[in-house]
Amino acid sequence: MCGIVGVLNLRDHPPAEETTLRRMLGTIRHRGPEEFGIYRDAHVGLGNARLSIIDLSGGQQPIGNEDGTRWIVANGEVFNYVELSPQLEARGHRFSTNTDTEVVLHLYEDHGPACLDYLNGQFAIAIWDAQERELFLARDRLGIRPLFYTVKDGQLIFGSEIKAILAHPSVKAEIDTTSLEQIFTFWSALSPRTVFRDIGEVPPGHYLLAREGQLMVQRYWTLDFTPESGAARTPQDYLEEFECLLIDAARIRLRADVPVGAYLSGGLDSSVTTAIIRNYTANRLDTLSIAFEDPGFDGSEFPRQMAAFLGMNHRVARSTTADVGRVFPDVIWHAETPVLRTSPAPMFLLSKLVHDHGLKVVLTGEGADEILAGYNIFKENKVRRFWARDPGSQVRPLLLGRLYPYIPGLSGGEYLKAFFKRGLEDTDSPFYSHAIRWANTARAQRFLLHQPEVSSIGRDGYEGLIPLPAAFGNWPHIGQAQYLEMSIFLSQYLLSSQGDRMAMAHSVEGRFPFLDHRVVEFCNRLPPELKLRGLEEKWLLKQLGRKLVPADIWQRSKQPYRAPIHRSFFGENAPDYVRELLSERALREGGLFNPAAVARLARKARESARLSEVDEMALVGILSTQLVHHRFVGAFQPSSLSPGDHVKVVDHTHRPSITDTAGLFNGPPGDKVALLQGDAG
Repeated sequence: MCGIVGVLNLRDHPPAEETTLRRMLGTIRHRGPEEFGIYRDAHVGLGNARLSIIDLSGGQQPIGNEDGTRWIVANGEVFNYVELSPQLEARGHRFSTNTDTEVVLHLYEDHGPACLDYLNGQFAIAIWDAQERELFLARDRLGIRPLFYTVKDGQLIFGSEIKAILAHPSVKAEIDTTSLEQIFTFWSALSPRTVFRDIGEVPPGHYLLAREGQLMVQRYWTLDFTPESGAARTPQDYLEEFECLLIDAARIRLRADVPVGAYLSGGLDSSVTTAIIRNYTANRLDTLSIAFEDPGFDGSEFPRQMAAFLGMNHRVARSTTADVGRVFPDVIWHAETPVLRTSPAPMFLLSKLVHDHGLKVVLTGEGADEILAGYNIFKENKVRRFWARDPGSQVRPLLLGRLYPYIPGLSGGEYLKAFFKRGLEDTDSPFYSHAIRWANTARAQRFLLHQPEVSSIGRDGYEGLIPLPAAFGNWPHIGQAQYLEMSIFLSQYLLSSQGDRMAMAHSVEGRFPFLDHRVVEFCNRLPPELKLRGLEEKWLLKQLGRKLVPADIWQRSKQPYRAPIHRSFFGENAPDYVRELLSERALREGGLFNPAAVARLARKARESARLSEVDEMALVGILSTQLVHHRFVGAFQPSSLSPGDHVKVVDHTHRPSITDTAGLFNGPPGDKVALLQGDAG
């Protein structure tokens, strides 16, 4: 795991300054604090901050090919590098390291952008072809690892985090109010937007090519929920294939030259992956989990039970309500975006426990709810479609009583029925499954200073905003709902604000067996009843759970991961920054929220014992947006590398064109050392 940065001249410019690259790297040193690398020539500057996990002593980046015409910096892991490496050697490639990163470089030499089809991993990569003067940026299929970029004053500037881009002297942060409106509807800005104006992301499953001053962004993989065709298969057939795929996905994600741990929530997903490792590999994992002081959020007895069942050494990070408020500014510094939930905060605390325990890598159960319909939103979609076939029925809406029992004020009665009846018969809308959630969240937009003119629960509010695949209308209803969940919520929020950013804040790499693209593609084509049977979620995974975990784990109802909000910011442990950020002066300075409306919300939060779900979302959204404005727009402070940092510099800025110097690279890989300027500061 690493962080990458870079600057490409799209028109005539002096070479990227080494001091600029050092500042960009220093600002994301948490992603890779162990060693750093820089490549510079007349056209491009690349940088890498390394967290060494594979080939600890020999994997420092940047890494060049045999003749020095191509260079790579990368973030993440390619898990099938072990299988790819001998194939490349058989075709004549010579390796100077034992890393997965070098495998990607040589694969790119052979296949160009099509090399991505061969990779099983989670990655963001940058490859510079000095001969063709072409920069290749790419991101993994599901967006597990981030990659951002902007174009400013004739330069393409990119990085693993937005703060690295803001460390470039030409770039200043400005909040994009359209993106903010999207966050207050969808929980995130819609890709490729970010909350910062003119800074975008390379979307999941895409690559970017920059050549001769032009940029091209191209999709190479997409979600597909087309049902499987061919001979009929039994549930047992599907279960056996699923088990084999998941075992292999977990096995290859244990590849590391450092110890590997696992997050164990005590839920079905993490329990199954941990049990697979215990039963099918020789690895002995330490497991880690979160415990809350508030019993309304705590479920710590289940991971303890599961760890004891598997004979694992288990550690617990304890989170109080005050802890959530205390670390929230650091959470937003790393998330780099407003959020509507405090759920990332305990994950921030958990990754600190992992780091303090001496671990760099953890496996988690992320992704199972998306690929196997584990969330209540999939049940809601099914119930509402059933109800819509007989809208006057008094019996069918009673099924709603089984949904969302954990949300105060949304549990039964006429209110629940009225809530879910909105847009009930608009079943031909492609956004039917999510329209109620989005419309409900969008109620928090009333606190924005400039509210959007149109807010609609129907299709008119979203068409044109959310592009859909051509085949979308032919997919099963559950597949359509899964597509919306995975393309918006999974990569933009769960894997980012709650995933990569919170783990990498403490130099920890998360790995996700359920998000192996082979597992995802298999599950996407499953018959719907193997995902959601009646209102029983993740049916196929539960059948696997029967073999691997105790009955009270696999039979346990899905419990959403949540963290306290209201009392984290108000009450006896209220952090000092809350009053300041919600003050009229700070709100007017930010220019994003209506001070009078926010004052009414703050007064309600001080005086009420409980806030509604929408008010809690609005409160977190306002506070986190104010923190984003303060930390990135008002008082951004980039760092730099320290004099004692181990920095490898490849400096080709004063060399002739690569075609004139290619002969210098014809020796064995070790000959390239003469071109490196090792640097201790």
